[in-house]
Amino acid sequence: MRSIGLALVLTSSLVACNGGGTSGGDDTVEPDAPGTIDPPARGFQVTSKDVTIMPGEEITYCYYFRTPNTEMMAINKWKSVMTPGSHHMIMFTTATDVMPPGTVSPSNCGFGASNGSNAPSWTYSAQNALNEIELPSDDGAGKPLAQEIAPNTPAYFQMHYLNATDEPLVVHVTLNAEALAAGTAFTKTAAYTTYNAAIQIPAMSNGTTATKTCTTPAGSKFWLMSTHAHKQAVKTTIKNGGPASTDITFESTDWEHPGAQKWMAAPFYTFAGNQLTFSCTYNNPNSYPITSGDSADSDEMCMASGYYFPATEPVFCYCVAQGCLNL
Repeated sequence: MRSIGLALVLTSSLVACNGGGTSGGDDTVEPDAPGTIDPPARGFQVTSKDVTIMPGEEITYCYYFRTPNTEMMAINKWKSVMTPGSHHMIMFTTATDVMPPGTVSPSNCGFGASNGSNAPSWTYSAQNALNEIELPSDDGAGKPLAQEIAPNTPAYFQMHYLNATDEPLVVHVTLNAEALAAGTAFTKTAAYTTYNAAIQIPAMSNGTTATKTCTTPAGSKFWLMSTHAHKQAVKTTIKNGGPASTDITFESTDWEHPGAQKWMAAPFYTFAGNQLTFSCTYNNPNSYPITSGDSADSDEMCMASGYYFPATEPVFCYCVAQGCLNL
């Protein structure tokens, strides 16, 4: 299976200009001032550099950094605030720096900003200007769930902006990672993300569906699932089991703000036979065919994303025409 498309994951930019993913949906926090929140008592805070977005401009930037924590942190709560003009943000972590810390760049910005040994891990995302998500406090055996963030971890924010005003906007993202007290026993959770690189939507067509099936880790439980697609998508679906399954885990008809399904207490959620089938249905009103890619205007995406436990590492299921492979 490893030969089916590993070369493609080295160069494809997989996540681009829209919401969705593992944001948790509708929880919000109140900022102290536009674009600011107080840092956590334990954990860390990261604020991206200011970028000026001109009137009418729509663009995606990445801000590269190292996490400022000096010890291993067990993160059990995220809070973020985006200034006006922000559409969404995603935090990725990597094994090594993709670009020097402090760099802000609109290029090489997504899953493709890596090589096979440095695949980005989708860690947190937000669709709302003000957002927070608290991880489950009990894994069913009395321990909280948490995401491990090692000291000085290479990371970056992917930030999508649209300035619909008549004036330039100065924009940034602030993220708080709130950690459990030192020495707290916890169960590790991590991201589970899928991607379909074999989307083919004919020109001037309606109702084209792209479907793939991925393997979930044996014995895994999920506490959140959602989807991610571009503007041609009219429905996104995650099913429990293989392609023939009629058991719907999550479904949305809003590509831009799909929401999320949460299971915040035992028994959480388990995929039958360790299989997850994800699909997206598209209408293409354009005179050209659309394939998988990072442009919200001329390409499409189909992704399922969420969090699972007990975890040893994030899982990325990458699919091409011949099949799917967990990386």
